[in-house]
Amino acid sequence: MADREEDAGPAPASASSRRPRLRRRAAPTQAEARRRLRAFGRFRPTTGQLVAAVLTAMLGVALVAQVRVTEQAGLEQLRETELVALLDDVTNRANALREEVDQLEEDRTRLLGAEGDAAAAEAARQRLQSYQILAGTVPVEGPGITVLVDDGGSVVTQTMLLDGIQELRDAGAEAIQIGTVRVVASSYVSTDDEGRALLDGQPLGSPYTITAVGDAHTLAGAMAIPGGFSDSLRSAGAAVTVVEADSVVIDALHEPIEARYAQPVPSTGTP
Repeated sequence: MADREEDAGPAPASASSRRPRLRRRAAPTQAEARRRLRAFGRFRPTTGQLVAAVLTAMLGVALVAQVRVTEQAGLEQLRETELVALLDDVTNRANALREEVDQLEEDRTRLLGAEGDAAAAEAARQRLQSYQILAGTVPVEGPGITVLVDDGGSVVTQTMLLDGIQELRDAGAEAIQIGTVRVVASSYVSTDDEGRALLDGQPLGSPYTITAVGDAHTLAGAMAIPGGFSDSLRSAGAAVTVVEADSVVIDALHEPIEARYAQPVPSTGTP
Protein backbone atom coordinates (compact mmCIF):
# COMPACT_ATOMS: atom_id res chain seq x y z
CA MET A 1 0.00 0.00 0.00
CA ALA A 2 2.84 2.38 0.79
CA ASP A 3 4.39 1.79 -2.65
CA ARG A 4 1.16 2.66 -4.45
CA GLU A 5 0.84 5.90 -2.50
CA GLU A 6 4.38 6.89 -3.49
CA ASP A 7 3.72 6.22 -7.25
CA ALA A 8 0.55 8.32 -7.31
CA GLY A 9 2.65 11.55 -7.62
CA PRO A 10 1.65 15.05 -6.56
CA ALA A 11 -2.00 16.06 -6.34
CA PRO A 12 -3.43 18.05 -9.37
CA ALA A 13 -3.49 21.82 -9.04
CA SER A 14 -6.86 23.58 -8.66
CA ALA A 15 -8.44 25.74 -11.39
CA SER A 16 -7.76 28.90 -9.42
CA SER A 17 -4.10 28.12 -9.20
CA ARG A 18 -3.81 27.76 -13.05
CA ARG A 19 -5.14 31.32 -13.87
CA PRO A 20 -2.49 33.95 -14.68
CA ARG A 21 -2.24 36.75 -12.24
CA LEU A 22 -3.07 40.24 -13.63
CA ARG A 23 -0.71 43.00 -12.72
CA ARG A 24 -2.27 46.33 -11.89
CA ARG A 25 -0.65 49.37 -13.40
CA ALA A 26 0.25 52.09 -11.08
CA ALA A 27 -1.76 55.33 -11.38
CA PRO A 28 0.13 57.99 -13.37
CA THR A 29 1.52 60.88 -11.47
CA GLN A 30 0.19 64.40 -11.94
CA ALA A 31 3.20 65.44 -14.01
CA GLU A 32 2.88 62.39 -16.27
CA ALA A 33 -0.86 63.06 -16.79
CA ARG A 34 -0.14 66.64 -17.83
CA ARG A 35 2.54 65.46 -20.23
CA ARG A 36 0.10 63.04 -21.84
CA LEU A 37 -2.56 65.74 -22.23
CA ARG A 38 -0.08 68.12 -23.88
CA ALA A 39 1.04 65.39 -26.24
CA PHE A 40 -2.60 64.61 -27.11
CA GLY A 41 -3.39 68.27 -27.74
CA ARG A 42 -0.58 68.73 -30.25
CA PHE A 43 -1.77 68.25 -33.82
CA ARG A 44 0.79 66.39 -35.89
CA PRO A 45 -0.69 65.94 -39.37
CA THR A 46 0.36 62.91 -41.25
CA THR A 47 1.34 62.86 -44.91
CA GLY A 48 -2.10 61.63 -45.91
CA GLN A 49 -3.80 64.45 -44.05
CA LEU A 50 -1.57 67.04 -45.71
CA VAL A 51 -2.33 65.61 -49.14
CA ALA A 52 -6.08 65.67 -48.43
CA ALA A 53 -5.90 69.31 -47.31
CA VAL A 54 -4.01 70.34 -50.44
CA LEU A 55 -6.51 68.53 -52.69
CA THR A 56 -9.44 70.20 -50.91
CA ALA A 57 -7.89 73.65 -51.37
CA MET A 58 -7.26 72.96 -55.06
CA LEU A 59 -10.86 71.83 -55.49
CA GLY A 60 -12.13 75.06 -53.93
CA VAL A 61 -9.97 77.17 -56.24
CA ALA A 62 -11.21 75.19 -59.25
CA LEU A 63 -14.86 75.72 -58.27
CA VAL A 64 -14.37 79.49 -57.90
CA ALA A 65 -12.64 79.65 -61.27
CA GLN A 66 -15.45 77.64 -62.87
CA VAL A 67 -18.10 80.01 -61.49
CA ARG A 68 -16.25 83.03 -62.86
CA VAL A 69 -15.83 81.42 -66.27
CA THR A 70 -19.55 80.57 -66.33
CA GLU A 71 -20.49 84.16 -65.52
CA GLN A 72 -18.25 85.49 -68.27
CA ALA A 73 -19.56 82.92 -70.74
CA GLY A 74 -23.06 84.37 -70.30
CA LEU A 75 -22.02 87.42 -72.34
CA GLU A 76 -19.52 85.65 -74.56
CA GLN A 77 -22.22 83.33 -75.86
CA LEU A 78 -24.40 86.22 -77.03
CA ARG A 79 -24.37 87.20 -80.67
CA GLU A 80 -23.11 90.57 -81.87
CA THR A 81 -26.62 91.92 -82.46
CA GLU A 82 -27.65 90.89 -78.96
CA LEU A 83 -24.63 92.58 -77.42
CA VAL A 84 -25.33 95.75 -79.41
CA ALA A 85 -28.96 95.74 -78.25
CA LEU A 86 -27.86 95.22 -74.65
CA LEU A 87 -25.33 98.03 -74.88
CA ASP A 88 -27.89 100.35 -76.46
CA ASP A 89 -30.34 99.58 -73.67
CA VAL A 90 -27.78 100.41 -70.98
CA THR A 91 -26.73 103.59 -72.79
CA ASN A 92 -30.32 104.75 -73.22
CA ARG A 93 -31.09 104.13 -69.57
CA ALA A 94 -28.02 106.11 -68.52
CA ASN A 95 -28.96 108.98 -70.85
CA ALA A 96 -32.54 108.97 -69.53
CA LEU A 97 -31.33 109.17 -65.94
CA ARG A 98 -28.91 111.97 -66.83
CA GLU A 99 -31.68 113.93 -68.57
CA GLU A 100 -33.95 113.42 -65.57
CA VAL A 101 -31.29 114.79 -63.22
CA ASP A 102 -30.79 117.83 -65.47
CA GLN A 103 -34.53 118.43 -65.64
CA LEU A 104 -34.91 118.22 -61.86
CA GLU A 105 -32.06 120.67 -61.34
CA GLU A 106 -33.61 123.05 -63.86
CA ASP A 107 -37.00 122.81 -62.13
CA ARG A 108 -35.39 123.53 -58.78
CA THR A 109 -33.67 126.60 -60.16
CA ARG A 110 -36.90 127.95 -61.64
CA LEU A 111 -38.87 127.32 -58.46
CA LEU A 112 -36.30 129.19 -56.39
CA GLY A 113 -36.21 132.10 -58.88
CA ALA A 114 -38.39 135.17 -59.23
CA GLU A 115 -40.95 133.34 -61.32
CA GLY A 116 -41.47 130.66 -58.73
CA ASP A 117 -45.28 130.65 -58.84
CA ALA A 118 -45.49 130.40 -62.64
CA ALA A 119 -42.79 127.73 -62.68
CA ALA A 120 -44.59 125.75 -59.98
CA ALA A 121 -47.82 125.91 -61.98
CA GLU A 122 -46.02 124.72 -65.13
CA ALA A 123 -44.33 121.90 -63.21
CA ALA A 124 -47.69 120.83 -61.80
CA ARG A 125 -49.21 120.85 -65.29
CA GLN A 126 -46.39 118.69 -66.67
CA ARG A 127 -46.67 116.29 -63.74
CA LEU A 128 -50.41 115.99 -64.27
CA GLN A 129 -49.81 115.26 -67.95
CA SER A 130 -47.33 112.52 -67.05
CA TYR A 131 -49.81 110.96 -64.63
CA GLN A 132 -52.54 111.05 -67.29
CA ILE A 133 -50.26 109.25 -69.75
CA LEU A 134 -49.37 106.61 -67.17
CA ALA A 135 -53.03 106.17 -66.22
CA GLY A 136 -54.00 105.85 -69.90
CA THR A 137 -56.68 108.55 -69.73
CA VAL A 138 -55.33 110.65 -72.64
CA PRO A 139 -54.23 109.69 -76.17
CA VAL A 140 -50.52 109.96 -76.91
CA GLU A 141 -48.24 110.01 -79.91
CA GLY A 142 -44.52 109.82 -80.47
CA PRO A 143 -41.77 107.59 -81.84
CA GLY A 144 -42.19 103.88 -81.31
CA ILE A 145 -42.97 100.56 -82.94
CA THR A 146 -45.92 98.58 -84.21
CA VAL A 147 -45.87 94.79 -83.79
CA LEU A 148 -48.17 92.79 -86.07
CA VAL A 149 -48.88 89.21 -84.99
CA ASP A 150 -50.71 86.89 -87.39
CA ASP A 151 -51.98 84.15 -85.12
CA GLY A 152 -53.80 81.94 -87.60
CA GLY A 153 -53.29 78.84 -85.47
CA SER A 154 -54.34 80.45 -82.17
CA VAL A 155 -50.93 79.87 -80.61
CA VAL A 156 -50.75 83.07 -78.55
CA THR A 157 -51.02 82.13 -74.89
CA GLN A 158 -51.54 84.12 -71.72
CA THR A 159 -47.87 83.75 -70.81
CA MET A 160 -46.65 84.90 -74.23
CA LEU A 161 -48.78 88.04 -74.13
CA LEU A 162 -47.64 88.87 -70.62
CA ASP A 163 -44.00 88.39 -71.65
CA GLY A 164 -44.47 90.77 -74.58
CA ILE A 165 -45.90 93.50 -72.34
CA GLN A 166 -43.11 93.05 -69.82
CA GLU A 167 -40.39 93.17 -72.49
CA LEU A 168 -41.76 96.45 -73.85
CA ARG A 169 -41.93 97.94 -70.36
CA ASP A 170 -38.38 96.84 -69.60
CA ALA A 171 -37.25 98.49 -72.84
CA GLY A 172 -38.71 101.84 -71.73
CA ALA A 173 -42.11 101.93 -73.43
CA GLU A 174 -44.06 104.92 -72.08
CA ALA A 175 -47.42 103.81 -73.47
CA ILE A 176 -48.69 100.49 -74.86
CA GLN A 177 -51.84 99.54 -76.69
CA ILE A 178 -52.86 96.04 -77.78
CA GLY A 179 -55.76 95.96 -80.20
CA THR A 180 -58.26 98.40 -78.72
CA VAL A 181 -57.09 98.00 -75.12
CA ARG A 182 -54.76 100.47 -73.38
CA VAL A 183 -52.16 98.78 -71.18
CA VAL A 184 -51.77 100.46 -67.78
CA ALA A 185 -50.27 99.52 -64.43
CA SER A 186 -53.43 97.67 -63.36
CA SER A 187 -53.83 95.72 -66.61
CA TYR A 188 -54.05 91.95 -66.32
CA VAL A 189 -53.96 89.03 -68.76
CA SER A 190 -56.33 86.08 -68.45
CA THR A 191 -58.01 83.44 -70.62
CA ASP A 192 -61.59 82.62 -71.51
CA ASP A 193 -63.27 79.21 -71.40
CA GLU A 194 -61.79 78.33 -74.80
CA GLY A 195 -58.24 79.20 -73.71
CA ARG A 196 -57.94 82.44 -75.70
CA ALA A 197 -55.96 85.30 -74.19
CA LEU A 198 -57.87 88.23 -72.69
CA LEU A 199 -56.51 91.66 -71.77
CA ASP A 200 -58.41 93.37 -68.94
CA GLY A 201 -61.23 90.92 -69.65
CA GLN A 202 -61.52 91.89 -73.33
CA PRO A 203 -60.84 89.34 -76.09
CA LEU A 204 -58.03 90.00 -78.56
CA GLY A 205 -58.65 88.81 -82.10
CA SER A 206 -56.00 87.83 -84.63
CA PRO A 207 -54.13 89.52 -86.16
CA TYR A 208 -52.88 91.26 -83.03
CA THR A 209 -51.64 94.84 -83.29
CA ILE A 210 -49.33 96.01 -80.52
CA THR A 211 -48.34 99.68 -80.49
CA ALA A 212 -45.72 101.09 -78.13
CA VAL A 213 -44.36 104.63 -77.72
CA GLY A 214 -40.71 105.00 -76.78
CA ASP A 215 -37.27 104.79 -78.32
CA ALA A 216 -38.05 102.89 -81.52
CA HIS A 217 -34.63 101.26 -81.90
CA THR A 218 -34.56 100.07 -78.29
CA LEU A 219 -38.10 98.71 -78.43
CA ALA A 220 -37.38 96.85 -81.68
CA GLY A 221 -34.22 95.39 -80.14
CA ALA A 222 -36.24 94.13 -77.18
CA MET A 223 -38.61 92.35 -79.55
CA ALA A 224 -35.64 90.65 -81.23
CA ILE A 225 -34.20 89.06 -78.06
CA PRO A 226 -33.69 85.29 -78.59
CA GLY A 227 -36.19 83.29 -76.60
CA GLY A 228 -38.35 86.37 -76.10
CA PHE A 229 -41.83 87.33 -77.24
CA SER A 230 -41.26 87.33 -81.01
CA ASP A 231 -39.01 84.26 -80.96
CA SER A 232 -41.57 82.28 -78.95
CA LEU A 233 -44.37 83.20 -81.33
CA ARG A 234 -42.38 82.30 -84.42
CA SER A 235 -41.40 78.97 -82.85
CA ALA A 236 -45.09 78.24 -82.23
CA GLY A 237 -45.99 79.00 -85.86
CA ALA A 238 -47.18 82.61 -85.74
CA ALA A 239 -45.89 85.37 -88.03
CA VAL A 240 -44.43 88.46 -86.32
CA THR A 241 -43.55 91.77 -88.00
CA VAL A 242 -41.96 94.70 -86.16
CA VAL A 243 -42.13 98.14 -87.77
CA GLU A 244 -40.23 101.15 -86.43
CA ALA A 245 -41.73 104.59 -86.96
CA ASP A 246 -40.95 108.22 -86.11
CA SER A 247 -44.52 108.70 -84.95
CA VAL A 248 -47.20 106.28 -83.77
CA VAL A 249 -50.54 107.07 -82.18
CA ILE A 250 -52.10 105.39 -79.17
CA ASP A 251 -55.74 106.46 -78.91
CA ALA A 252 -57.27 103.75 -76.73
CA LEU A 253 -58.27 105.12 -73.31
CA HIS A 254 -58.49 103.39 -69.96
CA GLU A 255 -61.46 104.01 -67.73
CA PRO A 256 -60.18 104.51 -64.17
CA ILE A 257 -61.62 102.11 -61.63
CA GLU A 258 -62.34 103.29 -58.12
CA ALA A 259 -60.10 101.53 -55.62
CA ARG A 260 -61.92 99.14 -53.27
CA TYR A 261 -59.16 98.47 -50.76
CA ALA A 262 -56.31 100.98 -51.17
CA GLN A 263 -56.76 104.31 -49.40
CA PRO A 264 -54.30 107.24 -49.35
CA VAL A 265 -52.47 107.83 -46.12
CA PRO A 266 -53.54 111.14 -44.51
CA SER A 267 -50.87 113.83 -44.74
CA THR A 268 -49.12 114.66 -41.47
CA GLY A 269 -48.33 118.21 -42.59
CA THR A 270 -44.58 117.74 -42.10
CA PRO A 271 -42.11 117.60 -45.03
